[in-house]
Amino acid sequence: MAEEPIMAAEETAGVVARLKRRMIEEAMPLWSTVGWDHEAGGFIDRLHREGTADAAAPRRVFVQARQIYCYAKAAQMGWYPEGRAIALKGLEHLLAKAKSPDSKPGYVHRLTPEGAVLDGRRDAYDHAFILFALATVYALDRDAQVRAEIDALLAFLDGHLRSPHGGVHEGLPVSLPRRQNPHMHLFEAMIACFDATHDLSFQNRAGEFFALFLANLYDKQKHVLSEYFEEDWSKIEPVSVEPGHQAEWVWLLKGFERITGCPTGQRRGELLTTALRYRDEATGCLIDEGDASGNIRRSTRRLWPQTEIAKAWIAQAESGEAGAAEEARAALVRLERHYLNHPVRGGWYDQFDRDGKSLIDTIPASSFYHVLCAVTEAEQVLDG
Repeated sequence: MAEEPIMAAEETAGVVARLKRRMIEEAMPLWSTVGWDHEAGGFIDRLHREGTADAAAPRRVFVQARQIYCYAKAAQMGWYPEGRAIALKGLEHLLAKAKSPDSKPGYVHRLTPEGAVLDGRRDAYDHAFILFALATVYALDRDAQVRAEIDALLAFLDGHLRSPHGGVHEGLPVSLPRRQNPHMHLFEAMIACFDATHDLSFQNRAGEFFALFLANLYDKQKHVLSEYFEEDWSKIEPVSVEPGHQAEWVWLLKGFERITGCPTGQRRGELLTTALRYRDEATGCLIDEGDASGNIRRSTRRLWPQTEIAKAWIAQAESGEAGAAEEARAALVRLERHYLNHPVRGGWYDQFDRDGKSLIDTIPASSFYHVLCAVTEAEQVLDG
């Protein structure tokens, strides 16, 4: 199999500045113009491969929340001042259409393009991203109404989604299997809420998810994060390993350490070592799925694990690990080279097979959050 091509020093040295420029000059304008529904309101869920809006695609509520995060974050960073107004417009639409349209608490799962309810389930993963978006918007203005929405969402989680076995149910109605994924993103949201509010209760809430990670989600012997569980947190065998999630937890644990002072270095090192077992030889990119023994189960490779391995190395660089900054830049070059070099400016490829053939015909909005988060982290840590 072909070896990963050598990277030129100038290619890695300038990657953060190039990606920042790509975000500001290409992605931000694209997803707020073509990527906004100017008739019905709300963000478009995906673009056709030539860059036109797929206006007929259903609107996943977590994608609406992710786009709100992107524009609020870009405004907060000073990258895109008009992002504030776009985020607020997106939030207004989300609250009007997705929050309790059936008079029951919580947010619905999917909307039609016109804004009607397509799927009325209450999904924990969606609520994690809505909370994350609210925290990012709150950080801009500290608006009391936004804080009230944060508190209302927390009350819904506490009163309706909390499981007696720890963590949250998948959603309402309750379903199995349970997944680590919504818990990981609720952990992320609680850290963001603490950063936005400095309210110590969010340290405690984040701490609950950290405890769940150590007790149930993470195998301390095998250094593997499990994905699927029964109601009582017993693992569903054979264990599925998503290297992108292993990497994502590295970055999140560093965030938890930052807000609490709780040391996480050992677990971060273990998770990162495990994630790096699952790489595509030809490109160096993370693949989509492996097993607990280090074998590759699915050799396809999506975009988002590449942003997460970059963020994992950024977290390690922030901790002072030798060589981590160089690894982070190399991961960002792979992201740029293989996924962001798309004929549509501000677009991306979502997934490739092992031969490098693109598998997804559309440009999903859901990837913007992953890319923007990696680039903002890179600027703050690597070029800070």
